[in-house]
Amino acid sequence: MKVFVTGGTGFVGSLLIKKLLEEGFNVTVLKRGRKPAKHLPLEVNIVEGEPTEYGEWRESAKEHDVAINLAGASIFTIWTEKAKKLIRDSRMMTTKNLVKAISSQGSKTSLLISTSAVGYYGPYGDESIDEKHPAGDDFLASVTKEWEWEAGKAKNAGIRVVINRFGIVMGASGGALKKMLPAFKLHMGNPLGSGEQWFPWIHESDLMNIHLFEIRNKDIEGPVNCTAPNSVRNSEFTKALKRALGKPSFMPPVPGFIVKTILGEMGAVLLEGQKAIPSKLMEHNFSFLYPDIDRALNNLTKNSI
Repeated sequence: MKVFVTGGTGFVGSLLIKKLLEEGFNVTVLKRGRKPAKHLPLEVNIVEGEPTEYGEWRESAKEHDVAINLAGASIFTIWTEKAKKLIRDSRMMTTKNLVKAISSQGSKTSLLISTSAVGYYGPYGDESIDEKHPAGDDFLASVTKEWEWEAGKAKNAGIRVVINRFGIVMGASGGALKKMLPAFKLHMGNPLGSGEQWFPWIHESDLMNIHLFEIRNKDIEGPVNCTAPNSVRNSEFTKALKRALGKPSFMPPVPGFIVKTILGEMGAVLLEGQKAIPSKLMEHNFSFLYPDIDRALNNLTKNSI
């Protein structure tokens, strides 16, 4: 089976490509620029092109059975108007162009797996949120809602569309955990604000397996919460990471006003959260390798202590 991947050179993309190759898939990556992709496995087919532009790469895309859309500028920055435009445009234009390509005449694509985020729901309190809940109305929610809408257009061409709403991806070599570890190792890891906000997370191995599960299970479509089944609050996550690293558990929280002063609108997102539950995956009997935060962090930090 042939798989076409956008955003394949990022943290999640690199892991997913490796997993797909291990499982025997033929993988093609859309890569920006002409610099050699030294970190990509030799077995990967590379197509050069700008995903936000409708270029010649589209001819390659439609020759694949599955398209996986991971492209998008990082949201972990100060949200200036320029940054917001990049966050939005990088997602919307890439998705729009990919959908046009795989929906065109002669396309062999039967499945589109497009990335989104649990930020779709906006901030919630203690209510459990599953895939049936509506979108929020803040910046991140509006971006993800529009992003998903663009991906959903592929259904008009008879393509099965899966929308993966990522929680915070916990990985050993990248993502949020890699950025957190230096501070925690220096005894500087603190809860944010009240620490009571929910922290929707997912272990990297489970996220890779979710993609394989969706490819192989044709009855899965629509939005899928890619989060661990056992949610934790921000303060609980902080304590769990300190346990995994063998560090003292008590540290005073960082006041919310400081987080907002430093990070602005992005800081407000960190002080709020969603108790996002992977209902669809559980309904389809997906087996999580790391459903609990202690087991997940012990695994990911075993070479970092």
